Amino acid sequence: MNPIVIIPTYNEKENILDMLDKVMSLSTVFDVLVVDDNSPDGTAQMVKERMANKSRINLLENGNKNGLGTAYIAGFKWCLERNYEYIFEMDCDFSHNPDDLIRLHDELQKPDNDMVVGSRYVGNVVNVVNWPMSRVLLSYFASAYVRFFTQMKLADATAGFVGYTSELLSSIDMSRIKFRGYAFQIEMKYTAHSLGKTIKEIPIIFTDRTAGESKMTGGIIREALFGVISLRFKRISALK
Repeated sequence: MNPIVIIPTYNEKENILDMLDKVMSLSTVFDVLVVDDNSPDGTAQMVKERMANKSRINLLENGNKNGLGTAYIAGFKWCLERNYEYIFEMDCDFSHNPDDLIRLHDELQKPDNDMVVGSRYVGNVVNVVNWPMSRVLLSYFASAYVRFFTQMKLADATAGFVGYTSELLSSIDMSRIKFRGYAFQIEMKYTAHSLGKTIKEIPIIFTDRTAGESKMTGGIIREALFGVISLRFKRISALK
């Protein structure tokens, strides 16, 4: 079965069709699952129109806007029910280069790798384009903050360009994944780490969006700030 990439959307009409066409054109064949949170700008309808002649595109309409984590968990469950072996997540705004999906997929297929992370900071190099310095510093030191409290040896714990094996996702109790903003990304990595899974980072270049609006809010930042501390007290065990 083809690998699949989950793309969550909320008001991404400026990007969604270009993103779908790009993923469909990759030399490695990927299926796509768009998880749309009832975008008022018509994103879901645009996906439906593209689905008419692209059998590898799928749409999951996830109700009202409930956060990134809720969208991804719904997507994970959808993919596992259909027996996908390699499941990826990426943003719709081209901040993640779709070409890098091939590199993540190649790495995830190697023996013993359970998760692969497209990292902006691996090797102490900052691979970020078009972000203001304040945003770069916030993200970079957020990852350092996560490493301090969780003891994970990840350069980019907040990264959202990630691949999972179905075996890893099947071992996680999704009902216990509580964060809904970008802290969701940290919680998923910390859960994999706590289960003794192998997480591999590979370098990517992250480019800030040029169309559409950022979803970052003060509430999302606060969730990540205080949520990281709570992870140290969370008991994590694999599903049987």
